[in-house]
Amino acid sequence: MKKILLLSDTHSYIDDQILKHVKNADEVWHAGDIGDVKVTDAIQKHAVLRAVYGNIDDTIVRNSFPLDAKFTLEGVTVWMTHIGGYPKRYYHRIRDDIQKKPPKLFITGHSHILKVMFDKKLNLLHINPGAVGKYGIHTVRTMVRFELDKGDIKNLEIIELEKRHKTNS
Repeated sequence: MKKILLLSDTHSYIDDQILKHVKNADEVWHAGDIGDVKVTDAIQKHAVLRAVYGNIDDTIVRNSFPLDAKFTLEGVTVWMTHIGGYPKRYYHRIRDDIQKKPPKLFITGHSHILKVMFDKKLNLLHINPGAVGKYGIHTVRTMVRFELDKGDIKNLEIIELEKRHKTNS
């Protein structure tokens, strides 16, 4: 069994509220828009990190992490990418591949909107953890925690941090 903390869209921001949850995870998955490697460096001090780069990430981040991460952990196939769309509206770059070989768990970031949806057609769970950074349209900083165990995704929890004022700074 592995305890996973899923986050996205830090936009260069990391704080003790995030790190408190990082310390309780076996692995942390970051679904892009990292912003600065200081974020991933801080996470890696406490947990195994899997991450993908997002559209705002610079060359340093892009050279450190892939566009897509495809892997199997605890019997669960996973595909994580920053811009992936949603069930019935997958992003054109991934649409054919996800229909041909769907993972059990598909993870995206980008929208800053937390969504957990089951795609009945492809028999996969889609998760967007929202945004945990302080930049963007979201009013509540969010992350998702769950466990992978012998092919199952279980004990999924939404973590809400403090409410914030909408701002682009």
